[in-house]
Amino acid sequence: MIRIGIVGTGYGAREMMRLAAAHPSIELVAVASTSAAGKRLEDVLPAFRKVHDLTIETFDAKALAKKCDAVIVGVPSGQSITIVSALRAAGVRVLDLGGDFRLKDPALFEKYYKEKHGATDLLAEAVYGLPPVYRDTLKSAKLVCVPGCYPISAILPLNPILDQAKAAVPIVIDSISGISGAGRSPSEGYHFPEMNENLKAYKLAVHQHIPEIEQETGNRAMVQFTPHVAPLTRGILTTITFRAEGEVDPASAYARYDAEPFVRVLPQGSLPEVKHVRGTNFCDIGWAKDARTGNLVIVSTIDNLMGGTSGMAIQCINVMFGFDEREGLKFGGIAP
Repeated sequence: MIRIGIVGTGYGAREMMRLAAAHPSIELVAVASTSAAGKRLEDVLPAFRKVHDLTIETFDAKALAKKCDAVIVGVPSGQSITIVSALRAAGVRVLDLGGDFRLKDPALFEKYYKEKHGATDLLAEAVYGLPPVYRDTLKSAKLVCVPGCYPISAILPLNPILDQAKAAVPIVIDSISGISGAGRSPSEGYHFPEMNENLKAYKLAVHQHIPEIEQETGNRAMVQFTPHVAPLTRGILTTITFRAEGEVDPASAYARYDAEPFVRVLPQGSLPEVKHVRGTNFCDIGWAKDARTGNLVIVSTIDNLMGGTSGMAIQCINVMFGFDEREGLKFGGIAP
């Protein structure tokens, strides 16, 4: 049994609380939040009444380090640098759900996140929390940066076949996300009357996940990434248009995922749907060859709050502490 603490009460943090309750080897012993300190967790998040018997604490890195084996930081990107730095200085293992430690190049962080990085000394020890790629490194990791939800939906389908890409042709990635990907804080753009029956693209050519996708695919290709938001609560569907250098055999390339517990490669001709991964840690991948254009079209789906955030964090914890990777994550999709 390991003891974990959670900093934050946003959507990612909430999902961690839900998953911790179902995990046989995890005990949630602390929740910290500056905005709700001193309140009962069940009063702030009524969904956890009779699930977690805790009072929300003021953030204190040393206090959390004394009673936790790992601390999950679930605050918006740009706000975790100070928190993570304090926790690491206190000697506790940390998993950051935000984007502050994903990019290895501080110049790229400044360009895409519009601020200087305040803890560049920690970038070298930060391990990208994607078990299919970094499983061995995660076992001894002290700081894990859980990937962005959009990047997971692109990196997993791209990595096995990217060496066959036509170098001169950028890879086109179009992703549609549920509104929960924007986080808990309210804003006019995601207000119900603004988003209901609406679909929109945003941050074209400047989204912070562009360098993350390129970094984690080994900078082997340039990507054209266009994110969209749809009136769904959760889920991501990503369509990748890929021009191969010669003939490509996706079935053979994706055979590397046969033993992966949370990557499901569908038979040729079958395409994934969001409803089949909703509430799960799975990434589903399908594809079709377009004989007319010569392109390979790949479709992937994840649940942005599970396989794209908290479920991936639980999988990382399982690797870090020697548990079965499927522990606490054995859920099929919620449908209807």
